[in-house]
Amino acid sequence: MRCLLMHPDRDFDRTATDVGAFAADVELPVLLGAAVGDDRFLREVLAAAFAGAWNNDAATIRRRQAVLQDCLAAADGVRQLYAIASEPFGRSRGWEFSLYGHDPGSRLASAVRALRSGLDILRRFRDRFAVLAPGFRSAGLRELDETLRRNLDDAYLEAAAGDLRRLSFRRGVLLSARVGPGGKGVGTVLRKPGPRDLSWLRTALTPGGRSLTYTLHPRDDAGAQAFTELKGRGLGQVSRELFRAAGHVLGFLDALRTELAFFIACLQLHDRLTALGETLCFPEPAGTEAAFTCRNLRDPCLALTLGRATVGTDVSAGGRRLVVITGANRGGKSTFLRSVGLAQLMLQAGLFVAADAFASSLHTGLFTHYRHEEDRTMRSGKFDEELARMSTIADAVRGGGLVLFNESFAATNEREGAEVARQIVGALLENRITVFFVTHMFELSRSFLADDHALFLRADREQDGGRSFRLREAPPLPRSFGRDLFRRVFEVPGR
Repeated sequence: MRCLLMHPDRDFDRTATDVGAFAADVELPVLLGAAVGDDRFLREVLAAAFAGAWNNDAATIRRRQAVLQDCLAAADGVRQLYAIASEPFGRSRGWEFSLYGHDPGSRLASAVRALRSGLDILRRFRDRFAVLAPGFRSAGLRELDETLRRNLDDAYLEAAAGDLRRLSFRRGVLLSARVGPGGKGVGTVLRKPGPRDLSWLRTALTPGGRSLTYTLHPRDDAGAQAFTELKGRGLGQVSRELFRAAGHVLGFLDALRTELAFFIACLQLHDRLTALGETLCFPEPAGTEAAFTCRNLRDPCLALTLGRATVGTDVSAGGRRLVVITGANRGGKSTFLRSVGLAQLMLQAGLFVAADAFASSLHTGLFTHYRHEEDRTMRSGKFDEELARMSTIADAVRGGGLVLFNESFAATNEREGAEVARQIVGALLENRITVFFVTHMFELSRSFLADDHALFLRADREQDGGRSFRLREAPPLPRSFGRDLFRRVFEVPGR
């Protein structure tokens, strides 16, 4: 059996948790912390979902979004399902599901115990799921309901419980063997007990052949070892099959827990953001290249940090691969850049985004090149360090990628920095890579004014120097309003 909540055709892989070097630049740890808290398992699953986001197609994204919408509508029930599926992996009951042992007898005993407990959990999971199933509309949850009904009906579970009772061998193990060379037993076979073997009463009342009994002396260690080896030969095949069956049941429960964990993390993040007054929407994966449209797009990490709803931005790129963002300091440019990166990541992972509406083409990866603070341990200059990081990005990025630049290449004079940036951006655009570039270098932004593939956004500045923190479509200005920054830092209020 397979869950198939995260992908339509394969299980979810939670082993790859390296999200990428961009995580710190877009403040992803803040988002993860709000979604998972101190739960390490939830963090592992959500990080794996973000790490694999760039391999998802539109069908996978829509499948996850549909399941998540069902989960939001039945949040308490889904949390109960997750709690049931997690029981085998908690500290309180984990011992019941441990599979251990080298000899067939101990392996068989641990497998029987794990299967008995696992089937009980699957029965409870199925029954709780059946109560919630009429309200589900997503393909993922409806298919899981059909899988549970088809493979875990009452007749099957009762038959499995009966088999496990017999495999407990409470009245001993019935084996048959032939006498081989040297008086050794060969051809050992595990036998199903006959009517006379089920109880002492049936033994007395059921006619049959005369039987002999051999009793070992309590100190006969060699005899005990011989009988243990004989029993092991008889139980070898059944213990292997039962061990494999127990592993399959535990693997299915682990897959249920893992895939539900993604949606539990999403529910918790949804609760945190809506409690702050943030409006959320399910984004649309656009079918055309270089598509980007948003209405009231916001940075959820900023809202989580400030503890309140934030200001959003409306943009319609219209198929243009280059978005140049200019304007006054502290006007919301970097915040918008983070919101773009987070929204793209959340879209491709199958989540909601902090916006009234959002649609974007799917990208093959996200890369960020942000201005970093001076590092005194660097052996070379800051500009050299920026070029080295750009080289690393160039080696990894491929067609269809998304690169976010924030005040890059400003560590040298504007003329040299603008020329380096212009050539890098031009090369990226030639290779079908989408670029968002926040810059104060007028020479750089001016060099793309005649380019039909460029969109220019500018941070608003009020007449009195105030900031609305909104961006609007407008060409760059040859001034950076540095006087506003000087007044904020150096002027004394009231003078």
